[in-house]
Amino acid sequence: MEKVIIDGVELHLTQPDEVPMRWVGQEELVTQVLAAWMVIGEDDLPLNPRLVGKPGVGKTTLAYHAGRILKRPVYLFQATMDTRPEDLILTPVISEGGKIKYMASPIVSAMIKGGVAVIDEGNRMSEKSWASLAPLMDSRRYVESVVAGIKIKAHPDFRLCTTMNDDASTFELPEYIHSRLQPQIFIDFPEREEELLILKTNLPFADEEILEYVVDFLQTAHEMDERYTVRDGINIARYALKRLVESGERLTSSQRNRRIVQYMKEAASMILESSAAQYFSESVNEHDEGK
Repeated sequence: MEKVIIDGVELHLTQPDEVPMRWVGQEELVTQVLAAWMVIGEDDLPLNPRLVGKPGVGKTTLAYHAGRILKRPVYLFQATMDTRPEDLILTPVISEGGKIKYMASPIVSAMIKGGVAVIDEGNRMSEKSWASLAPLMDSRRYVESVVAGIKIKAHPDFRLCTTMNDDASTFELPEYIHSRLQPQIFIDFPEREEELLILKTNLPFADEEILEYVVDFLQTAHEMDERYTVRDGINIARYALKRLVESGERLTSSQRNRRIVQYMKEAASMILESSAAQYFSESVNEHDEGK
């Protein structure tokens, strides 16, 4: 574990996240995030974008992908209702010999290393927790640790953004925090072609026809203003394919297609809700008629 010393206090840094997240399609959104992080002059400062959208539309993936484009280490911090100010900065722990060891949060580790910090589901945190980050998100660019008695300044290359689900706002953020989390970038459902491409990327072992069924399901659900996302579609397809393999049945091509649709309806009812299966009935019929 890497260590640094700031004002005589030794900090133990968190390792950056290395996860298989790949953003597919909607390149304009990537451009918007990168533009927010850009510095165009000596007196300019990067912005702290707020990525907003329904759960499962890829907000965290977008932020992670943008950070990797910059070729910087990316640190993910999962916010919860119980997140405390010290969780965001430094946490004291008792090490061997009874000495206090200060563990830097992913955010502080990104600040020191000049990386990208992504606060996931930030609107689950209380104002008290956000207030501890207020100096970091304006021209001061630092945080203060009360427990260690030090001030930590951000590296010039440090970048920050947060994701927020549009249906999970546990706490209402005050204006002084909202004004620091700008611009707001809204991530909506992708178009059909992009949704199919996302499915192909995440389900390379699935037949094209199965992916088409899932896209038909998602597109029909979108038209009906359901909140089902491509993440739901991926989980439905994965479970249905696992059910098919687990059964060990020897099936003809037509039998296999009928069985996989049966399993996808079952998966939709289990993963989402019982009424979700109806969208598979409609989408499959429309898909078959179009052949």
